[in-house]
Amino acid sequence: MGTLNKRKGTRRGRESDVEAVLDDLYVTPPTEFVARRAELAAAAKTAGHVEDARRIGAARRPTLAAWAANLLRRSSPEESRRILELGPALREAYHALDAGGIKELAEQRRHMVSALSRQAAQLARQAGHPLSATVQQDVESTLRAVLADPEAADRWAGGRLESALTPPSDFPTGTAAATPTPRRPTASTAPAPSARTRSKDELAERRRQRQEQLDEARKAAEEATRRLHDRRAEQADADDALQQARDQHDQARQQVSAAEQQLRQAREELQRAEHEQREAEERGRTTADALARAEREEREAAREVKRLSTRRR
Repeated sequence: MGTLNKRKGTRRGRESDVEAVLDDLYVTPPTEFVARRAELAAAAKTAGHVEDARRIGAARRPTLAAWAANLLRRSSPEESRRILELGPALREAYHALDAGGIKELAEQRRHMVSALSRQAAQLARQAGHPLSATVQQDVESTLRAVLADPEAADRWAGGRLESALTPPSDFPTGTAAATPTPRRPTASTAPAPSARTRSKDELAERRRQRQEQLDEARKAAEEATRRLHDRRAEQADADDALQQARDQHDQARQQVSAAEQQLRQAREELQRAEHEQREAEERGRTTADALARAEREEREAAREVKRLSTRRR
């Protein structure tokens, strides 16, 4: 049982580690994201944590606006808590048709979104990646979505946005107070509709249908925009991967060139050594011949000395 608990504790600890790694990865500037992701995934794989390596490798690079929003969430926890608390209050006032509450909270929203978007831009600039006007608008859109949509708030609170968020089209902008919709009379008390009333009702119905179509078109456009952001991020990832592959190819080519040069030098040295060996062998044969001649001459001289000595006697 103790061993099982220890294993569970180790697994929970590793899960906590990989979550922290992913949190840090999503505040890594987009230009460094791909290289950092590959480094962290390789480290996890080398350590034997294959599933962690898979999760890290599957992380998608955020757009610049999403990265700035993640950086704001991480670097400004107190301000993030305030905007996350303001969202439910604003949504409740809207659904309750509290015109006064909507106006007051919407004013807070404008100030908060403006202040936090400027803060996100400052953080990005300090990190070496200043935001363009378009990107800062995407950050503001994300903050408005956080206030209007609980799901968007949860996604931003997680600190791992991949693309900018868009607020719902039916949420009030705060420029005008909401007016409660009047209740229709019941069938027992309502007067019979006149031709003019029916015409107005038909016009109102057509307007309602057009508004529904417009809302659907806006949602479709927003979804298309999100998909476009995703595809651009994927294209940027592919471009980075291609550049890395090209760099590795160039490095390998340089290594091959250096190896080929070393091989040529080694062959030249081998040829010199073989030439010197042949010269040494030739000198050895010449010396051996000279030695043989000297030995013959010495023997002949010895015999001559012996012959002359015998005749003298």
